[in-house]
Amino acid sequence: MKSPTIVWFRRDLRLSDQAALAAAAADGPVVPVYILDDETPRHRSMGAASRWWLHHSLASLDADLREKGARLILRRGKCEEQLIQIAAETGATRVHALHHYEPWWRNAERAVARRLELVCHDGNYLAPPGSVTTGGGALYKIYTPFWRALKERMPPPVPMPAPDMIAAPSQWPASERLADWALLPSQPDWAGGLAAEWTPGEAGARARAADFADEAADYDRRRNLPSEEGSSRLSPHLHFGEVSPAEIWRRVARAGGSVDVFLGEVGWRDYAQTVILQFPDYGSRSARGAFERFPWRTGPQADRDLGAWQHGQTGYPIVDAGMRQLWATGWMHNRVRMLAASFLVKHLLIDWRRGEQWFWDTLVDADYGNNAVNWQWVAGTGVDSNMFPRIMAPLTQSEKFAAATYIRAWVPELAHLDSRAIHDPDEAGQRPASYPPKIIGHSEARARALAAYDVMKAHDI
Repeated sequence: MKSPTIVWFRRDLRLSDQAALAAAAADGPVVPVYILDDETPRHRSMGAASRWWLHHSLASLDADLREKGARLILRRGKCEEQLIQIAAETGATRVHALHHYEPWWRNAERAVARRLELVCHDGNYLAPPGSVTTGGGALYKIYTPFWRALKERMPPPVPMPAPDMIAAPSQWPASERLADWALLPSQPDWAGGLAAEWTPGEAGARARAADFADEAADYDRRRNLPSEEGSSRLSPHLHFGEVSPAEIWRRVARAGGSVDVFLGEVGWRDYAQTVILQFPDYGSRSARGAFERFPWRTGPQADRDLGAWQHGQTGYPIVDAGMRQLWATGWMHNRVRMLAASFLVKHLLIDWRRGEQWFWDTLVDADYGNNAVNWQWVAGTGVDSNMFPRIMAPLTQSEKFAAATYIRAWVPELAHLDSRAIHDPDEAGQRPASYPPKIIGHSEARARALAAYDVMKAHDI
C-alpha cells in the first residue's frame, strides 16, 4: 500500500475548499493531524474562549472526517516533534498544510520543512498574504489602497468541494483523547453563554453564512446598531477556518445593497495579515515609535480601573454592555468594540496592549493580526490608524446608534430606564444604587488624554 500523507490542520478546520486536504487525498491514504502546541506560540497560546471553541470545532471536524472514511489524530507538544514522530509511525514523508502567517507559525513551518517534505497551500485568505503589492512591488501599509488593489483580483477562485472519500492508512497512529486536553472550562463552567450563542464547526459556519446571505444587502446600516442582529457573526468561523473567505465571498457578493461594505471587512482580514508580515511584533509594539514613550497610567488605581473596564463596571452603559457581552458570549458587537477599546485607551489612559491581551483571552475570534491591527487603529499607534486626539464620545454614540435595547439586555440594572435616560443615567439623575457612577467624566477624560498626548509630543521633539 502506498505510504500515507499527513495533513496538518491548524486554523483551517474544514473539509470543503481545503487545498491541503484535497492535495493529500489525491495522493493516496491520508493521516489528518491536529497538534495542540502551546510551546511554539509561548505567550500567544490560545486564550480560554478560543480553547472552548477549539474543543467543539475539533469534535466536529473528527465527525466529518469519519463520514469520509478517515479520523482526526490528536497530539500535544511542539509541532515539528509530533509531526516527525507521526511520520515515523506511519511511514509518511510528506506533510500538506495551509500557510499560516502569524510569526510563530512561520517559524514552525520552517522547522517542519527542515525535517520533512512540507507542501504549503493557500486558502485562509482572499489572496495569499504578501502577494498584493504596490506598482513598485512593496507591501501596502494603508488599508484603502490595499483594498483597492485586492478588489482588482476578485472574485476569488471557485471553492473546491470536500473529497467524496478519504483513503485511510493501513494502520492509524496513536491519538490522544480530546477530553483529556481539558479545553473546556470547569469549576466553574462559565461557558453557558458561549454554548447558547455559537455552533462551532463547518456545519455551523455554513448555517451562519446562509443566514447572513439573506441580510447582507442591509449590512452597512445594521452593522452599526448594537440593538439589531446586523453583524454577520462569521468572524470566529473564519478565524478557525471552518469556512473559507472564498466561499463567503461567493455566497454573499451578489446580495446587492451595501454588501460591498461587508466584503471590505473580509478584505480587512487580508490587510491585517499584510501588516503582521511586515511587523511581526505588531501585537506587542506600537508601530508609531513615539507612543513607546506615551505616559500611560500605571499603578494600583490604573489596575482597579482596568478591572472595572474588564467586568463592565465603568458607569458608561454602552461600554459596560459590551464588556459584559464579551464575558458572556466571547464576542462583542463591532461598533461597541471600538467604543470599549477607545474608552480604555483614551478615557482611562491604559496601555492598549493590556486591552489587546484581555481580548485575546476572552474573544472566540481572537486573531493575532486582526486583534493587533484593530487595537492599534483605535489607539492611534498603528501604521494606519485613527488619530489619537480623535476621542470617541461613548454616551453620544450610544444614543446616536440607538443602543437602548442592547444596554437593557446586558446591563439589567438599567433595564427599567426609558430610552432617553438609559444612555447616561447619571446625567438624567436616574442612576440606580446598584449601578456604579462614571469612573471619570467625559470632559475630564478628554482633557487628560490630550494633555498626555502633548507630553508625548514634547518628548518627541
